Amino acid sequence: MTRPPRTLVLPPRLTSSARTLRATALRRGLRIVEATASAVAESASAPASALEGGAVHLHAGPSFADVVAPTLGIALLEAPADWLALLPRALTRRDVRAMPIGDAYRLRRPAFVKSPNDKSISALVYADGSRLPGPDAVDPATVVLVSDVMTFAVEYRLHVLDGAVRTAGQYAEAGRLRLGPPDGDALAFGRDVLAAAGASLPSAIVVDVGRDEEGRWAVIEANAAWASGCYLADPERALDTVLRAAGPAADLSPHDRAFVR
Repeated sequence: MTRPPRTLVLPPRLTSSARTLRATALRRGLRIVEATASAVAESASAPASALEGGAVHLHAGPSFADVVAPTLGIALLEAPADWLALLPRALTRRDVRAMPIGDAYRLRRPAFVKSPNDKSISALVYADGSRLPGPDAVDPATVVLVSDVMTFAVEYRLHVLDGAVRTAGQYAEAGRLRLGPPDGDALAFGRDVLAAAGASLPSAIVVDVGRDEEGRWAVIEANAAWASGCYLADPERALDTVLRAAGPAADLSPHDRAFVR
C-alpha cells in the first residue's frame, strides 16, 4: 500500500531560506501548501481538506505556527525558555539570566534582552530596564533572557538532529549578514555544547554559536528549527531538522514531549 505524501505548510510570503526548503521538499515529493494562517486553519476543518492523508509539517514564524499547528495536529519543538541561562559559563562566556520582564525593569546597566523563543520582545541592547516595553505593552510576568553584552566577530547556525550537528553555515560577521560555509572550529565547539547540554534540547533544534574578537567560542542562543533560516547549510539536512521539529504530535518520542511549544 502506497503511503500518502507528506505535506509542508508555508506562509504566503517566503524568505530565501523558505524558498530553498520548498524546492528541496518538492524534489522529495512532499506536497506544498502556501496560504495565510487563517486560510490553512479553515481548509483543515473542511470536509474535503487538501491536507487530509499523510503527515503534515510546517516552516513558518511563531505567529503563523501558533494558529496553524493546533489545527493540524503539529507538535512544535523548541528549547526550554531558560535553556541558555542554565548553561555553564564556559559555554556562554557571559552572564545570562531568565527572568520576568517585570524584574528586568529594575536593571540599571546596559544589557542584551530578548524573548527566549519568539520576537515579542525585540532582541536589543537596552541602556537599562526603563527602556524595555512597559507593562501597558507586555505582561510583567513575560519571561525574557537578560545577558551581558557580548560582541561576536563571526556567527554560525548549527542544525541539530538526534544530538548531532547535521549541517551548518556562517550567517554573520561583525554583526552583519555574511553567509559562508561552516567553520571546523565552530563544528567542534558545537559538538562540545551537545556533549554537555544536548540532553536538555529536543531532538531537532537550531543552535547558534559565535566567536568573539579574542577567539573565545560561545553559545549565542537556541532557536526552533521550524522558524529558522537555513542560509547556506545543506538544504536536505536542514529540511530533515525542520520536518522533525514541526511534525505530527502523534509521532512524538517520549523525549520530545517535554519540548512542545
